Amino acid sequence: MEQDNRESWLNRVAIGLTPLFDALDTPLPSRVRVAIGFTSRGAKGRAIGECWDNRCSADGHFEIFIRPDLAYAPDAMPAQIAAILAHELVHAAVGIPAGHGKAFKRIAVGLGLMGPMRSTNPGDAFLATVAPILSAAGPLPHARLDTGGETTAPKKQTARMLKCECQACGYTVRTARKWLETAGAPLCPIAGHGPMLHDPLGPDEEG
Repeated sequence: MEQDNRESWLNRVAIGLTPLFDALDTPLPSRVRVAIGFTSRGAKGRAIGECWDNRCSADGHFEIFIRPDLAYAPDAMPAQIAAILAHELVHAAVGIPAGHGKAFKRIAVGLGLMGPMRSTNPGDAFLATVAPILSAAGPLPHARLDTGGETTAPKKQTARMLKCECQACGYTVRTARKWLETAGAPLCPIAGHGPMLHDPLGPDEEG
């Protein structure tokens, strides 16, 4: 089943994982939102996933974010994203104050997550369990976002302005060429000094 967007895919996987939490006697909260997006420290942060306490939400939801620039192979990405999602769902299930302690570890290990609890990895048991869930969810409508290139953020666009100067007192302003062509040169604010002069061949950039 093909999902319309990344969030619907994540929700589908979360629904598929729900019975596993029930079997471990730690059901998932009814109000959980999931999304692929940068965590609270942005692109420069190290966290690959983050779960916000429902007390931070205006409508009482746990808010889960999975960063979009994870460098997994395309064929491995769905399972890896599902494992990160499962890790964050454990936080929602046991409560954020529990951290990565015993309550967290019991559920994480029960789901088949392995390794240090602060940075779990999907074990064989998890991969086997999640395989039919991923099959039912369909293709993950997501590709890695490259944040290391020069196009990470739009460059500041500079406006090309013309410098106008009062020949009587030296007062200067900058204005766009279109205003000079449609309204004429600006007037010096000092009474009697009149229109200011500009060099039509000498535009300069305003930083």
